[in-house]
Amino acid sequence: MEFGLMITIFLIGFIGSYLSGMLGIGGSIIKYPMLLYIPPLVGVSAFTAHEVSGISAVQVLFATIGGVWAYRKGGYLNKTLILYMGVSILIGSFIGGYGSNLLSEDGINITYGLLAVIAAVMMFVPKKGLDNQPLEDVTFNKPLAASLAFIVGIGAGIVGAAGAFLLVPIMLVVLKIPTRMTIASSLAITFISSIGATVGKVTTGQVEYGPAAIMIIASLIASPLGANAGKKANTKILQTVLALLIAATAIKIWVDIL
Repeated sequence: MEFGLMITIFLIGFIGSYLSGMLGIGGSIIKYPMLLYIPPLVGVSAFTAHEVSGISAVQVLFATIGGVWAYRKGGYLNKTLILYMGVSILIGSFIGGYGSNLLSEDGINITYGLLAVIAAVMMFVPKKGLDNQPLEDVTFNKPLAASLAFIVGIGAGIVGAAGAFLLVPIMLVVLKIPTRMTIASSLAITFISSIGATVGKVTTGQVEYGPAAIMIIASLIASPLGANAGKKANTKILQTVLALLIAATAIKIWVDIL
């Protein structure tokens, strides 16, 4: 692998993972388009959508470990929520990751575009009064949580994401989970989801191991730094920044497909 490509991939991994650690997402919603568009833009080799989704899947697996580790203390991880949504999303993401081998390049990009549009819209739905309730009093609809996680898993498995960019708004808006508990718990669920997506991608030969290794190293350095920055930051500002990033990306993907 040439040096320019290695540096480019490292920077994409670092920036994407810093943002993902800060905002409690696996980072694929940011890194998928960066990997797709930046290497050809700066004149190093281009990846196919299958390769990008494969690299993303493996990288997310490692990026989320750092984030979960950073949040392990402080009572923000809701174990019941993680169990119900984690099992469902694991099954869904394996189906999506394995089945993505049957899709065309445009099929994978269209799936990403759809997920990104839904995520961007959901981030702007008003969420009031959630952050005032005590963490030990949090309850949620278990069957609804499990079924939504399964659906998210399938779509996320296809694009090599782990679905946190959809889990976060679902947990905030539909299940009414407080913001910081959502960020911490979604990272744990995302980690479980990325196991399914990675196994699906690896068994169907969609992973480029060299670039994936560079992304992993970058994410292990940047993700904990982002998570620490996220603890000190204003959650409203974080949500707005994330929504704008996702919306911009979705528009670019749709323009390219159409």
